[in-house]
Amino acid sequence: MNDSIENSIIKPITHFNGARKCHTAHYRLDEMRKAAVSFRDNMLAKPQVKFYRSMELIRVPYPSKYAFLNCNIIPMPFIHILNRVFVVQVETEEGLKTILLSASDTEGNAETPYFKRMTDKAGPAQGLLKKFIAPQINTVEGCLKELNLKPEDIDYISYDHLHTQELRKWLGNGTNPGVLPNAKLLVMKDEWDSAQNLMAPQVDWYCPNGLAGIPEDRIIQLEGDVMIGEGLAIIQTPGHTVGNHSFVAHTPEGLKVTSENGVGPDCYAPEHSRIPGLKKYAQHTGMEVILNGNTLEGGLEQYISMIVEKTIAGSHPVYTDFPNMANSSELTGYWGFPGYKPTVTYGDLHFGNLTLKS
Repeated sequence: MNDSIENSIIKPITHFNGARKCHTAHYRLDEMRKAAVSFRDNMLAKPQVKFYRSMELIRVPYPSKYAFLNCNIIPMPFIHILNRVFVVQVETEEGLKTILLSASDTEGNAETPYFKRMTDKAGPAQGLLKKFIAPQINTVEGCLKELNLKPEDIDYISYDHLHTQELRKWLGNGTNPGVLPNAKLLVMKDEWDSAQNLMAPQVDWYCPNGLAGIPEDRIIQLEGDVMIGEGLAIIQTPGHTVGNHSFVAHTPEGLKVTSENGVGPDCYAPEHSRIPGLKKYAQHTGMEVILNGNTLEGGLEQYISMIVEKTIAGSHPVYTDFPNMANSSELTGYWGFPGYKPTVTYGDLHFGNLTLKS
């Protein structure tokens, strides 16, 4: 971040710096938990985001053995997860900024090797298979149109991690500006570097060439926790991937925390879950959270990160047994994959009034 304007919008957060230096995981967890409490109190004392809206995009199959790592007991190989896009507006020293979180190119993302193999097996029937296992609800472009936002209104886009993401559609490839001509990508440097140099256990979950050719001036590589204007924070939460981060938005319902370290509120409060196996597993092992583990890039770090996330989020104002998570890919019930049904779901969220550029 060398640009002076960007530096006035994106400012470092230091709450977790000392805690992350603890070399032993046990002590690091204790210190990170304390830091999360301090950060939560600090953020709640500051202004809220001006606008926050989550909107459904697509439902996709996801292996249950990954979604509920080590405690999957139902003989159903898949769950259904709902991918959402989040539109957030924040006040900054440079005026109001509009951020798009988890903006999935659903067609491009389908080229991810794991999902492509699944549909290719259907041969001529793959169109019908896609409608069954991955029903599309909306597109990013459709969501923007619904909100009367123009693509050029988007200042930043970001993803909690880069699994399955095809970004060239939004950011271009050097010969065209992409659908979002003014947007810059906010990404952790560790995540960007990792996605450029994949190892065998990662390859199945990254879209081939999904980052290729994106101009450097469209990418802002972050090396730590930051605030984006007033009310929105990006916090490093490594584990699911090495450069995973979480979004923390200050809303009228408290702090909403978004990531994919877990696939829903059940995974952050397994002791209260009615999903078969989760509560019993938590009781027998002492696990505070249930990891989403398809690439297993850092299990202990992911465990710590999920506890940090739920500590920052605090309790949901209605479903008080569960944290105030707004996961980017959330477990949903689906007749095609029976057996797995979330204990609670929060649905799409909408706070504040959207400001449109003249």
